[in-house]
Amino acid sequence: MLSERRLEVLRAIVQDYVGTEEPVGSKALTERHALGVSPATVRNDMAVLEEEGYIQQPHTSAGRVPTDKGYRLFVDRLTSVKPLSGAERRAIQNFLDGAVDLDDVVARTVRLLAQLTRQVAIVQYPSLTRSTVRHVELLALAPARIMLVLITDTGRVEQRLVDAPAPVGETVLADLRARLNSRVVGRRFSDVPPLVQELPEGFEPDDRPSVQVVLATLLETLVEETEERIMLGGTANLTRFGHDFPLTIRPVLEALEEQVVLLKLLGEAKDSGVTVRIGHENFHEGLNSTSVVSVGYGSGDEAVAKLGVVGPTRMDYPGTMGAVRAVARYVGQILAES
Repeated sequence: MLSERRLEVLRAIVQDYVGTEEPVGSKALTERHALGVSPATVRNDMAVLEEEGYIQQPHTSAGRVPTDKGYRLFVDRLTSVKPLSGAERRAIQNFLDGAVDLDDVVARTVRLLAQLTRQVAIVQYPSLTRSTVRHVELLALAPARIMLVLITDTGRVEQRLVDAPAPVGETVLADLRARLNSRVVGRRFSDVPPLVQELPEGFEPDDRPSVQVVLATLLETLVEETEERIMLGGTANLTRFGHDFPLTIRPVLEALEEQVVLLKLLGEAKDSGVTVRIGHENFHEGLNSTSVVSVGYGSGDEAVAKLGVVGPTRMDYPGTMGAVRAVARYVGQILAES
């Protein structure tokens, strides 16, 4: 375990390196920070930090820079994240309040996160598997053609066309709509199939085949794997950090093009707290020079999806964590009110 003083020296090194982009020397540390000790003591502390793998010397004449291990300790020992200013909070709320539907919410969130953090922003659409049914609508488009609309608690809307084997009267359609909603509203998707299994038996024999086709379409909609959608924004921000990527930025860009990689980066939605993965903690080799800050968001206490940012390991962690957490909170509020 590091002493509190050496931890303070490490914090100062991280802050200076993030701020100046230059390796940090002991003289600069004592001039810029009230460490309460002599430059010789700071040099000694830096030698210990280097020996234990928290900082390293990029080349012989330079100062020191944090390693992945050093950033990890810095993040783990953060006493607080940087709060957003009142103006920033109002700007977030005003920008997100203008969204007209879920697609717009996600698109605005990506742009907002990329602008606030000046990193690459990733937002996962709310997953259908973690959603509940808010309403099922059935609309007659033609005598034997029906539009099925499924609305979730997260504001997601799924539409399907149903071709019935025979014309369906408005009375039957209204009856089916009422019975469906009375059974499935507020229910998790996984709970729905057994709740509607016996519904056709309550209709006249001639109407049952059409009712069964509608129910089959609803159940297909509930289990389709379309939920894992991701939106990415701010990739151009990475070009500002060219010197933070040792060889080339290309592996980072290639990794960000793969949807499966992005979903793994964000992690499980049920982990609703802020998660920070630094450098080699990222499973994908192309992202070993980056850090990922992610958090779950949802319309209630439970997260239904995640959002986050990817940037170089030389990142303003307190500021980035604060921005990601604040945006997730606002998005959750919008989903709850939608």
